[in-house]
Amino acid sequence: MIALAWRQHRKQVLYTILGFAVLAALMVPIGISMRHTFSDLGLPECVRQLARSDVPQATAESCEGGFRQFGNRYGNLNLVAVLLLVLPMLLGLFWGAPLIAREVEQGTHRFAWTQGISRRRWALVKFGLAVAVTATAAVCYGLGMSWWVSPLTEAAREGRFGFIVFDLQGVAPIGYTLFAVALGIFAGTLGRRMLPAMTITLAGFIGVRAAVAVLARPHYQPARTAQYPVVGDDPLPRDRGDWILANGVRNADGTMVAPDAQIRCPPGVQKPGGGACGSELGVRPGAYNWELYQPADRFWLFQGIETGIFVALAALLLYLTLRQLRRIA
Repeated sequence: MIALAWRQHRKQVLYTILGFAVLAALMVPIGISMRHTFSDLGLPECVRQLARSDVPQATAESCEGGFRQFGNRYGNLNLVAVLLLVLPMLLGLFWGAPLIAREVEQGTHRFAWTQGISRRRWALVKFGLAVAVTATAAVCYGLGMSWWVSPLTEAAREGRFGFIVFDLQGVAPIGYTLFAVALGIFAGTLGRRMLPAMTITLAGFIGVRAAVAVLARPHYQPARTAQYPVVGDDPLPRDRGDWILANGVRNADGTMVAPDAQIRCPPGVQKPGGGACGSELGVRPGAYNWELYQPADRFWLFQGIETGIFVALAALLLYLTLRQLRRIA
């Protein structure tokens, strides 16, 4: 049965390897170029210095200029990153969905089931091959993308928690890929034809991924809050890499008067409620800048939680697939 499964899917394995080889040939030169530019601008030293709390203002401004220069040069690669997000879904569409749907659509499953091979054994062998290949591809993809996006995340203020880049690196792509493939396999038992199975996989993957990213991810751990006075000489502190969920200006009683904004008033020149600095917004004495955020050091914890969610969903879908196979004639 293992030899038969290999013969059936060896072309898919070959195409998957070729696809990743082409992707690597395109992305590796760009990654090397980004790293050289990052080093030439002195940004590795900036990252180390900005991690300290006593960074001189001149150094911080110089580093921010370097980060902006790097972002202006490579910021358009975010569009490439968006395209790379679909790779786990493609594995679900072209590995998961055909695994059962094509067999049932062509009727070849009947031949296997009448040759002394139980449905469970037939399914487990095919599941094992699909999971082994796609998990290996996902590990390579996650490691490669972690290397590739590293300069972009270090240059970005939101760091590895940034939109899109969180989903590209670490162990999360493994969970996404296993979920996509398991969803495709399960969809094949529902649609029993290639096109319906692929449609279910596409809609289900996008829906679940969006729901988890928007509704669940911000709440994996209780968010922290930070408060900074409105009046002061120094610029507002910025912890690079923190995921800012919400911010604004609140009055002394906690009332939000300026959502998604921050104010800094020089002392002795403009004071809240007594001049131009924030008075038009209703800012009163005692006002403060407020932030709700997830700390940067929770990145791997969040990666582990999200990966666990999608691996659990994948296991559930494969279990439901085994049950669903009993209903196929």
